[in-house]
Amino acid sequence: MIRSIAIDDEPLALEQIGDYIQKTPFLKLTGLFDSAIKAMEFLSTTPADLMFVDINMPDLSGIDFVRSLINPPRIVFVTAYSDHALEGFRVDALDYLLKPVSYSDFLKSANKVKGWFNSNLQDPAEIKSNKSFLFIKSDYKLLRINFEDIKYIEGMNEYIRIHLTNSKPVMTLMSMKAIEILLPADRFMRVHRSYIVSLSKISVIERNRIVFDGKIYIPVSEQYVKRFQEYIDTNF
Repeated sequence: MIRSIAIDDEPLALEQIGDYIQKTPFLKLTGLFDSAIKAMEFLSTTPADLMFVDINMPDLSGIDFVRSLINPPRIVFVTAYSDHALEGFRVDALDYLLKPVSYSDFLKSANKVKGWFNSNLQDPAEIKSNKSFLFIKSDYKLLRINFEDIKYIEGMNEYIRIHLTNSKPVMTLMSMKAIEILLPADRFMRVHRSYIVSLSKISVIERNRIVFDGKIYIPVSEQYVKRFQEYIDTNF
């Protein structure tokens, strides 16, 4: 499932896109927002894979909103003005929907997004590792990812997203269990069914949550809290 949010200051348009997301089998609606500011607050603590974003909004336009995000989800712009299409693609939008949006047009765009995710998620057999780094095949390239550059790893159903210190996240088709086996146990710890963290990157802990960059909150679930607390008691 592709976790999706929609952002539009027009209530009827926002409701329509939300309905379209819910009726599309491979999309999962995780949030509807009538302003870019509210969506930004949501994304600071909750991951999303895809955003349907209106371009013309008060206070902060869809284009400026996307440009303000360090690691934005994939984007489909939705607007009533066709002359914004080129500007939208300059910020790496996957597609562009022109209002009023029919479900057939929405589904065509959603399938395009699904195709992008399928083509960019790699076979687990392509992932190799040693004591210092991983090699991951992505976009027909082999990417070396040093363990010391990993902040945390996020599980997203059938694939994972590896969040790095100085570059964009890397996605690959793999389970959390499989990547956990490849990681050095003395350097990484699973703290939630959807998160593995680099122990050396932990500097702030707040109410059973690990805080990265002052805005990313990683929950420590009950299943893993005892082991994590033992690590804290020993090292902090």
